[in-house]
Amino acid sequence: MANLVPRIYSNFRGADFRGEEVNLVRSPDCLNVWKDYKETESIRTRPKLELKEEFDTTVWGIFFYKVGNIEMQLVHSGTTLYKIANGVRTELYTGLNPARSDSFIYNNIWYFKDGINYLQYDGKTIGEVVGYAPTTSIGRKPAGGGTVYEDVNMLTGVRVNTFLADGESTEYNLDAQSIDADFQPIVSVDGLVLDETAYTVDVTGGRIIFNTAPTEPLTVGQDNVSIKFRKTIAGYRNRINNCTLLQVFDNRVFFSGNKDYPNVIWHCSLNDPTYCSDLDYYNEGLDLAQVTGLVAGNNALWVFKEPSQANTTVFYHNPTIDSEYGKIYPSTHSSISTGCVGKAINFNDDIAFFSERGMEAINGDVTTEQVIAHRSSLIDRKLLAEENYKDMLLEEWEGYLMVFVGDKVYLADSRGTFQNENHIEYEWFYWELSEEITCTKVYEGVLYLGSKNGLYTLTDLSGEVVSYWTTPLDKFKNPNYQKTTNKRGCVVEATGDITVSVKTDKTEWEQVGTYEGITDYFTSRIKRKKFKDIQLKFYSDTRFSLETATLECFVGGYIKR
Repeated sequence: MANLVPRIYSNFRGADFRGEEVNLVRSPDCLNVWKDYKETESIRTRPKLELKEEFDTTVWGIFFYKVGNIEMQLVHSGTTLYKIANGVRTELYTGLNPARSDSFIYNNIWYFKDGINYLQYDGKTIGEVVGYAPTTSIGRKPAGGGTVYEDVNMLTGVRVNTFLADGESTEYNLDAQSIDADFQPIVSVDGLVLDETAYTVDVTGGRIIFNTAPTEPLTVGQDNVSIKFRKTIAGYRNRINNCTLLQVFDNRVFFSGNKDYPNVIWHCSLNDPTYCSDLDYYNEGLDLAQVTGLVAGNNALWVFKEPSQANTTVFYHNPTIDSEYGKIYPSTHSSISTGCVGKAINFNDDIAFFSERGMEAINGDVTTEQVIAHRSSLIDRKLLAEENYKDMLLEEWEGYLMVFVGDKVYLADSRGTFQNENHIEYEWFYWELSEEITCTKVYEGVLYLGSKNGLYTLTDLSGEVVSYWTTPLDKFKNPNYQKTTNKRGCVVEATGDITVSVKTDKTEWEQVGTYEGITDYFTSRIKRKKFKDIQLKFYSDTRFSLETATLECFVGGYIKR
């Protein structure tokens, strides 16, 4: 009598595209399935894309903003920013960069970056960020001097100088020469703004010449003359405008990604996104390798750069109090030499980035040990072969890290991990969408996806989606012996409409049967003889879920060629 070996396929984990011996809980070939943990532990078909808004041009950014009782959706499509509120779409701003954009909200004001613009919107008015006008010098005498008070703001050329009048001098020298001739200085004495006829402006020399000398201050030692003027420095504002990366960290906004300054990051002043000092910047290393990612996590700002010959590609900034400059963020380089060619993200406190080898993560105590652990061994062979791998998008949704590459999606499961040698790796799933994704946004638990023709959500739970799950090559514990399936067939616990196919080492895929309207289980009559290994495939072009599959085989004689 031959030995009967039962096999129960269950507790499915995810995909394994390594092309080698695959664990029975994983699939060497699966499509458009995942685990919807909110409803089931079984694998099931993903939701279908549902069109929410149609656009004639590519959607580059999706944002949400609430002012009072008005909740609006802001969509960057082509070169235009649209506002959608109460079902009505209006054009809000034109002249945007047709590229991926980003935003943040501070003090209930919405700020927007697209690589050439830095805009602000309060629900009524939108325009370029109006930079804070710093008081760069105080306690100045008419002839000059005084104390440097605030730094120059790169977002505006406007600045203020304050003076102690001596009651005799009429010429007041500013702290800059060759000031802007098309900006009329605003001059006040003892808090009263003077008429423009009360003084003349020496643009080249940077001087204000009063018709009558201002009187001495009523309070001794207190500045009583204030002069607001503008000195535009070429390229200053573009240092921020041309940034493509932003990250809010420690109540400041950090900027990078400017192609003209590839290894530089800037930050705004504390709690003020409109003030970017020309001294608040850091060079990440001595080489000019491009910064590709900014990530906040573990009380540090992590900066990732593309690969370089300097072999220093990951830096971090910890807040530090300096006796002279206050809070600063000195740059510290790690020992990591693996560069980031894709994107970087904080995935459930796992500081991760995508290198030329796949997904890496900073492992251990991130403030003292700069070591990396690989996270994507199961899908690297397929992921790294993607043509637009470096142009990926990252989004976290429903406990998954979603890696979008064109119309492909790779999902790292935060609740599905395994120990690989001395580090943890993620289980993965794989999808193919009907649209190439250009931007993403999660809002109130809903995933919004931008494409070349519109705005979509993954919310259609009844639409038709092709999906399948394939079991690995199974030798039924006896790789050197022939097997024959039990004539009782295969018992499958599942729901939906399912087509079952089978493949052995002697045959290609052959359809066994189609089973419709399954609500609990079905039996598939699989009859195969004298094979070495066997695979099952569960397919649906609607929606299905798969919990377990049981197959029994008799083990026969030794394999012969």
